[in-house]
Amino acid sequence: MITKKQKQVYDFIVSYSHEHGIAPSLVEIAGHFDFLQYPSSAHYHVRKLKDEGFLESETNKPRSIGIHADKILKSPFLKKTGMDSVRVPVMGAANAGPATLFAEENIAGYLKVSRSLLNRRDGVFALRVEGDSMNNAEIGGKNLEEGDFVLIDSQYKNPRNGDYVLSVLDGCANLKKFQKDMKTGDIMLVSESKNPKHKPIYVSSEDDFMINGKIISVVKK
Repeated sequence: MITKKQKQVYDFIVSYSHEHGIAPSLVEIAGHFDFLQYPSSAHYHVRKLKDEGFLESETNKPRSIGIHADKILKSPFLKKTGMDSVRVPVMGAANAGPATLFAEENIAGYLKVSRSLLNRRDGVFALRVEGDSMNNAEIGGKNLEEGDFVLIDSQYKNPRNGDYVLSVLDGCANLKKFQKDMKTGDIMLVSESKNPKHKPIYVSSEDDFMINGKIISVVKK
């Protein structure tokens, strides 16, 4: 996975290349960022981006940084790494216990996953599971244990009963099974855990509540 700093370097290289038709030099990269005081620092981050498959070396050119053509996508989410895999952004963690972990939409890095795990191309991101309230749930034959990653389809906003969803309740992200009483309209977020302490979360009209997507796959730690 790449760091937030390396993501910033990558974005600058892409932007500069589009504007000037040539990649920036290491000196220009270092000069653009306050946190890169020397070309050697820029070289380190560029090398890491190459190691992760985001950049390539172009021979016989004075500026040897090349951007994989299939990396530059309109979607801010998926980044191709080859025929069989893609990288999805990791947007932090979500609590699979009580809804107490604040949902911060900051890219923490990228997770390489098999293309076969995805049911769509755009709007997919990953979250790391915290807590044990869903360790008895099965998605694609895999349960959700602490430290695992879940892939979220962020464009899925209208869940059906039995869907496993990412929701935000009063500013806190959580992973639960969605249940709605079709007569009363009451919504309940259900835990599926070996730990009996986890109780259903009832959503009231007073709660600040929204569905942020559906869990489509689990990547084991």
